[in-house]
Amino acid sequence: MRDIDLSVLIPAYQEEENLRVILPRLNKALNELKVKHEVLVIDTMQKMDNTEQVCKELNATYINRENSNYYGDAIRTGINHAKGTWIIFMDADGSHSPEFIKELFLYRNDYDVVIASRYVKGGGSDNDRLSILMSLIVNVVFSWFLGLNCKDVSNSFKLYRTSLLKDISLYSNNFDAVEEILVKLKRKNPQLKIKEVPFFFKERMFGHTKRNLLAFIFSYLVILIRLKFFSRD
Repeated sequence: MRDIDLSVLIPAYQEEENLRVILPRLNKALNELKVKHEVLVIDTMQKMDNTEQVCKELNATYINRENSNYYGDAIRTGINHAKGTWIIFMDADGSHSPEFIKELFLYRNDYDVVIASRYVKGGGSDNDRLSILMSLIVNVVFSWFLGLNCKDVSNSFKLYRTSLLKDISLYSNNFDAVEEILVKLKRKNPQLKIKEVPFFFKERMFGHTKRNLLAFIFSYLVILIRLKFFSRD
């Protein structure tokens, strides 16, 4: 496992067009970083587009989700397969810049989690005002209610120590899996060291978001209550 320094995990759900643009940039950024790395694209359980062929052409490892097509299953599958000392999750839609990985990786030896943060000075987002407002509310509530010492809880673009991720159990099925990771890491490691690096979040390049507004709100309310009062593992 320790032969690989960095695993980049990309959950994908009909993201063929975006991956054709993102993967060449990612390969270039990782080669410039000059560390041993792997790129894992975690697709749906059964193929829905040509993502597998794109991965073959562009030097990424193609993996199908295990158990179901939920986002949470992509997260769990990726963690199970990752071989690097550190893991970075990034979206397949172009909202996370591959070139920014070097900024996160700079802090790997001093912190357990490094966040590409929209909500520290210098960070921001291309999203519409309603999306930004919803995101801010989620982040403020989660950070305060669950005792997380960071401002951007919900952005999935983060670097983690792999050993810490493999030591927790994750149950969330939707995008709230991102928050569940932080809560459980903090609960299991009270002295968890978190660094936030200013980052500007971009709109997706092609296709449509997989987030459903009502499901988004409901799932966050459920995970907030469950993580606060019921889940202790």
